[in-house]
Amino acid sequence: MEVFQVILGRRSVSSFRDAPVPDALVRRILDAAIHAPSAHNAQPWRFLVLTDGGLKRRLAEAMAADYKADLKRDGLPSSKIDDLVASSVQSFSSAPTLVLACLTMEHMDSYPDEARQAAEHTMAVQSVASAIQNLLLAAHALGLASRWHCAPLFCPQTVKEAAGLPPDLEPQALITLGYPAEQPQPSARMVVEEVAKFNHWR
Repeated sequence: MEVFQVILGRRSVSSFRDAPVPDALVRRILDAAIHAPSAHNAQPWRFLVLTDGGLKRRLAEAMAADYKADLKRDGLPSSKIDDLVASSVQSFSSAPTLVLACLTMEHMDSYPDEARQAAEHTMAVQSVASAIQNLLLAAHALGLASRWHCAPLFCPQTVKEAAGLPPDLEPQALITLGYPAEQPQPSARMVVEEVAKFNHWR
């Protein structure tokens, strides 16, 4: 596809066909992801690809337990909590492929002061987000669908334990990936004039 077709045509898809995504396509998508720009060219992204049904279910249920506890603290009715938790487990465990995007500070710079070190960590977060965007666009260009989920940010330790991640990896996002079983309509977008100013903010 032409690049603007890919950018404007991509949608977040929640429903996938029951068909596996070939490993070769996953590798092409990940290759696109790792060609994203990154701070210092440190390439702080790491990806865990899950296709095994048992592993996907284990991760989904572990995250759901934390999600349920959060919803209880929010005071939601039990029936609503049960529906939301069941939907979460279904979403993650039924997607043909899960890609867990993680961050590592291994090759990022280190600073003695807290402020600069915090900025360095933010730079790594931005770099991983850039890689995820490449991944989503590459998937769409190859006829696949995807959805970016930020759920791991709310239960990072649970995700690390359930996925068996090494200590230095920080879970950032879960991307569900597969062949689309729906065609969502485009969501409303603000126009350029609403979000951008030239030279002066007035």
